[in-house]
Amino acid sequence: MSFARATSVAVVGMDGHAVEVEVHVARGLPAFTVVGLPDAAIQESRERVRAAVESSGESWPKQRLTVNLSPAHLPKQGSGFDLAIALAILAACGRIPQQRLEQVCAIGELSLDGGVRRVRGALASVASCAARGVPRVLVPQGNAAEASLIDGVEVIPLSALRDAVGLLRGERRIDAAVPPPTVTGGPGEVDLAEVRGQAHAKRALEVAAAGGHNMIMTGTPGGGKTMLARRLPTILPPLDRTEAMAVTRLYSVAGLLPPDAGLIVARPFRAPHHSISVAGLVGGGSGVPLPGEVSLAHRGVLFLDEATEFRRDALQALRQPLEDGTVRLSRARYSVTYPSRVQLVLAANPCPCGHAGDVARACECPPGRIVAYRERLSGPLLDRIDIGVVVERVSKSQIFSRGRSEPSTAVRARVEAARAVQGARLAPIGIATNAEIPPRALDDACALTRDARTAVSRAVETYGLSMRGAHRLMRVARTIADLEDSAEVGAGHVTEAAGLRLRR
Repeated sequence: MSFARATSVAVVGMDGHAVEVEVHVARGLPAFTVVGLPDAAIQESRERVRAAVESSGESWPKQRLTVNLSPAHLPKQGSGFDLAIALAILAACGRIPQQRLEQVCAIGELSLDGGVRRVRGALASVASCAARGVPRVLVPQGNAAEASLIDGVEVIPLSALRDAVGLLRGERRIDAAVPPPTVTGGPGEVDLAEVRGQAHAKRALEVAAAGGHNMIMTGTPGGGKTMLARRLPTILPPLDRTEAMAVTRLYSVAGLLPPDAGLIVARPFRAPHHSISVAGLVGGGSGVPLPGEVSLAHRGVLFLDEATEFRRDALQALRQPLEDGTVRLSRARYSVTYPSRVQLVLAANPCPCGHAGDVARACECPPGRIVAYRERLSGPLLDRIDIGVVVERVSKSQIFSRGRSEPSTAVRARVEAARAVQGARLAPIGIATNAEIPPRALDDACALTRDARTAVSRAVETYGLSMRGAHRLMRVARTIADLEDSAEVGAGHVTEAAGLRLRR
C-alpha cells in the first residue's frame, strides 16, 4: 500500500481554488476510482490518464487505485486535473519523488499519446497559485503565454507527460515561460471617417465613448446605425493594465483565449444575434456557469443590433448587470460572480416596417402594432440608457460628397483626454468613467453651476424624468464638460445632454 499527493486548481467563476489530488494504491483487483465531486469529464480522465502513462513509457500499476479530489464539497469540472492525477499515481508507485511533486502545482489535460493539451482558466489558476505562494506551476505549452502574465510564480510549459516526469526526476531541464510582447495593433479595418453625414449621431457617439455611456440609436433601415456602432471601438482608448488583466482572465475562464495569446489590450466588442438565450446573454450553462455576452463585453461594447427582435426576458435580464456592473449566477451549492461593466449600444427600427417618421417613404404599420413593437424595449431598460439619438436618412448630396469626415484617431484623442480628466477626478472613489459615478458622489463629481441646476430641474419637470434619469442626465452633462475641458458643468452642457438623452 502506498500514498501520494499532488496539487491542482479548480476554477469556479473568476477564481481558482486549490485542490489536493490524493492517490491511494492498494492490493486488490485492478480498479481505478475517482471521488471528490468530479464531473463527467473528470470521470473520463481514468481512460485518458492510463493511456497517457503507458504511451509515455511508464508501466501502469495493476492494483486498486483510488483518487480523491479534496476538498470534496468544491465543484470540479473539466479535464484540467489529468496531469496532476497522472503525476500523483506515478509518485505513489515510486516513479517520481514525492518531495519534488509537493513543490509544484500541475494543470493540464492529457491526450492518449501522452501529450499535454491546453485547458480553460489557466490564467485564474496560476493567479491563485501565486496568491498561495506556490513557487512553480506546470502548465500546457498552449497556456504558457497567458500563464506567464502572472508575476511571482515560475511557469513551466509542457508538451508531453514525459517532460513533467523527467523534470521531477531531475533528468530534464525546462526553461520557464516568459510573457509575450504586448501588441497594440495597427490601424483598424474600419474608421469613423467612412461615415458620411450623421454629424449629430457622431457627436453622440463621441460623448458616449468619452464617458462610457449606454446608447440607443433608432432610425430607418440602412441609415447607418450598425455602421456607427461598429466604429465605436475605434474611438475608445486601449485597456489599461488592470482592465486588460480582468478581460484576459474572463476570456481564459470562458475558453475563448486563442492559443499562445497574451494580454488582451483592445476593448471587447460583442454583437450577439437576436436569437440568443438568457443564459447566453448573461451567463449560465450546465455545471459551473460560464460568463455570457454581457461579461465577455466587460470594459468594452455590447452591441445589440435589431434590439426589438431580442427576447424580452433576455433584455430584462440585462437590467441588474447594467446597474451593478456584475452578474451573480446562483446554484444550489454555490454562486459565481462575473464582472459586467459594459457600454451597451442598442440599434432599433422605429416600427416593424422601419419607416415611421421617414420623409422619403410612408410607414405602412397600423398604430397599435407600432406601439406593441416599441414596447418590446421596456421603460426600466430604457431608463438605464444615457444617450438616445435618431439616425436620419443620409441625403443625396452627402452620399456623393468627396470630403472625408474626421478620422477615428482625431476623435479618439479627444476621448482619451476626457477620460484622463475623469480618471484623475474619480480615482479616489475607485471608478474610471462618468457613467459609473454613484449617486452619493454626483454632487461633488459633477460640480453644477446654479444655471445648470436650474436646467436639470427644468428637464425633470418637462420630460418627467425619474431620479435615475436625472442622475444619468447629470453624468452625460459632466462628460460633455470634460470634452470641453471645463471644470464646471454649465447650463449649455445640460441642454446638450438633454437633447442627446431625449431624442429617441
